[in-house]
Amino acid sequence: MEAEFYLRATTGKGISEADAGMDAGRVVGGHEAQFKEKAIREFIEETAENELAHVRFYRKTLGRRAISRPAIDFDAGFKAAAQAAGLPADFDPFADDMSVLLGGMLFEDVGVTAYAGAAPLLKKKEFVQAAAGILAVEAYHMGMARSQLYMMGEKAWDAANAISDARDKIDGTPEKEDEGIRVDGKANFVPSNPDAIAFTRTPQQVLHIVYLTDKAGISKGGFYPNGMNGELRST
Repeated sequence: MEAEFYLRATTGKGISEADAGMDAGRVVGGHEAQFKEKAIREFIEETAENELAHVRFYRKTLGRRAISRPAIDFDAGFKAAAQAAGLPADFDPFADDMSVLLGGMLFEDVGVTAYAGAAPLLKKKEFVQAAAGILAVEAYHMGMARSQLYMMGEKAWDAANAISDARDKIDGTPEKEDEGIRVDGKANFVPSNPDAIAFTRTPQQVLHIVYLTDKAGISKGGFYPNGMNGELRST
């Protein structure tokens, strides 16, 4: 989903058929963004390249076990996400610099917590090493998005914090596992626990967020109208 999002924002096109898998689902929504700042376009272009490289790495590593791309609906997903966060009903994450960063933040913070939470599920040392490397890249992306949004001022602070609050409400647990970009009147560059360790989420908690539901036992919705492919499908 991250690769599709960033590629569409920078090129107007998503992953190629060769990279999407033999039974790939359809992707709805997305268009090339109207970037104003050259640096932010370059940041997002690099992020898109990184995410596409991750897709290719997984396909190469998993071979026949690699799943095809599930159906993704950015239109319905972001409409529901905006509603959950209290953002304007016409929020378009592909509109401009701030919008793309807000859309990216929705994924990046979750990606970091997902990799951290999935670490205990990995049994092979080489897979742990690869996942740690990918987690580090996702954390770089997250830091970039959060820092750029912070420098955009109060409108960006409020929107980013609203997204953080919405994720916390629907991830299926009462524990706080998210933080906005401004906390106690100051910048909050790194969302983490009191030991400065990144929050973790289980696969089910991640599915709560991408399906945009706080209910257990749900296997589709939000950004994934037909659900995930693979073994981990329901909240």
